[in-house]
Amino acid sequence: MSEPFSVRITVRGYETDVQGHVNQSVYINYAEHARWSLLRAAGISQTELTGQGVGPVALETTIRYRRELLAGDEIDVSCVFEWGDGKTFRIRQTISRADGTVAAELTAVGGLLDLKERRMVANPQGYFKELASDPGLFGL
Repeated sequence: MSEPFSVRITVRGYETDVQGHVNQSVYINYAEHARWSLLRAAGISQTELTGQGVGPVALETTIRYRRELLAGDEIDVSCVFEWGDGKTFRIRQTISRADGTVAAELTAVGGLLDLKERRMVANPQGYFKELASDPGLFGL
């Protein structure tokens, strides 16, 4: 497993709900932003993935909420890929305030979809390793 990749985000007021804390659906947006930021940092664009005939898919997402986030909070969203032998992989993410307080933990199961066959590819890490200029960011 590699060291976590992390991106900083400022919580925007429109992302909060009537209680004044971040709406639950926004946590998934933060996680997705960190994932795409990791891909870009590793040298992979959406265009390159679709050019290879594959696209990432989310199969499952679990969120454990720990502390509330409020408008103006500075947060860090980490991202670590965990690879197995099959068609899927796990992504573990932590959303923390700048002071280190954990606000949420996310675990996602994903894969790469063959856009023509509409089936999961057998070796998703192979695609990431081949396309990335820095595969170490994926733990490869």
